[in-house]
Amino acid sequence: MFRPLFVFIGTRYTRAKRRNHFVSFISLTSMIGLALGVVVMIVVLSVMNGFDHEMRTRVLGMVPHATIESGEPINDWQNLAAKVKQNPQVEAVAPFTQMQGLLTNNGNVQKILLNAIDPVQERKVSIIDGFMKQGRLDDLVSGGFGVVIGDKAAAKLGVGIGDKVTFVSPEVTVTPAGMFPRMKRFTVVGIFHVGAGELDGYLGVTNLQDLARLHRWKPDQVQGLRLKFTDLFKAPRTAYEIAQNLGEHQYYSRDWTRTHGNLYQAIGMEKSIIGLLLLLIVAVAAFNIISTLVMVVNDKRGDIAILRTLGATPGQIMRIFMVQGTVIGVVGTLVGAGVGILAALNVSSAISALEGLIGHKFLNADVYFIDYLPSQLMTEDVLLVCGAALVLSFLATLYPAWRAARTQPAEALRYE
Repeated sequence: MFRPLFVFIGTRYTRAKRRNHFVSFISLTSMIGLALGVVVMIVVLSVMNGFDHEMRTRVLGMVPHATIESGEPINDWQNLAAKVKQNPQVEAVAPFTQMQGLLTNNGNVQKILLNAIDPVQERKVSIIDGFMKQGRLDDLVSGGFGVVIGDKAAAKLGVGIGDKVTFVSPEVTVTPAGMFPRMKRFTVVGIFHVGAGELDGYLGVTNLQDLARLHRWKPDQVQGLRLKFTDLFKAPRTAYEIAQNLGEHQYYSRDWTRTHGNLYQAIGMEKSIIGLLLLLIVAVAAFNIISTLVMVVNDKRGDIAILRTLGATPGQIMRIFMVQGTVIGVVGTLVGAGVGILAALNVSSAISALEGLIGHKFLNADVYFIDYLPSQLMTEDVLLVCGAALVLSFLATLYPAWRAARTQPAEALRYE
């Protein structure tokens, strides 16, 4: 098979066993360093993608994309929901009512945000039904005063299915004997586990009409509507427009960027900054090729001089060493990409196995919004990392190759 002279010699220099073993060692370390840099970039970016994905699917699958609320209880929420659904961005609508308070059981206390729902409508806007460990969402029947809580809250209160808990509302009841906090006994009918400590510990779900009674509203009155959008990133503007169309002073909107926006933006910013820092590691590994090729050029000065006397042009000499450096970069990048892809696909299970082995959780749900290490490999990240590594490797070959092209045959052969 025909190959240009510079490709033949460049690849031969890469395969050949050099007299200077130190040069061979430096060449190998450059290749390994580049591969490790690519591996680290792919794994870390995949983990950051995993956090981003879990944030969007789990946390933002549990909390509302946006809500439409009013200063007063909403009476005819079905008619209001029909108007909201006219917006093409709205995928589903469900009523809700919330109340903050405390859950107590045998002296154990846990703060809670009670979210009252209609189980049938809630499935359209929330993923909670897919994360039930015990019980069912349908067990939240009107008049039963049942509650579904997260497994962390259940563990702290020491309760299970069928146990009674007392909900203490921040509102008070005024009687001739004084003011007393409003309390109600609930029965635990379900336990869920989403994997997000904030939700598993502090969110409770109950029936819409039961919480309306606790608020002393009519059974069909609700606090607002929960909206699910086809594109959650359009939620702030779309929810605002919906509220304005319904009544500028009667309704107002709240969206997920107010409750979890800072966390999501932090994840995106961290991915960009960490990606840039790791790219510098790849750059250092790639520019090690410069020192490798400079040593190769010094080692091959005699060969360069002979090639020049045989008629090789400076451009051909330059391309020989560019080919050699590029081969080192390509091999290092491909090896790093292969290992990085395998590592990214298995990092979650590997960390889980390590946690089980040493009996320690690396991600505490009390600190982080999830209690496990997620990973999502994305093709565009792999292509971006490999492309950056190849470009840096190619740029690193230019100076040594240019220096080789300037070698004068007479000077190089003077002491041979």
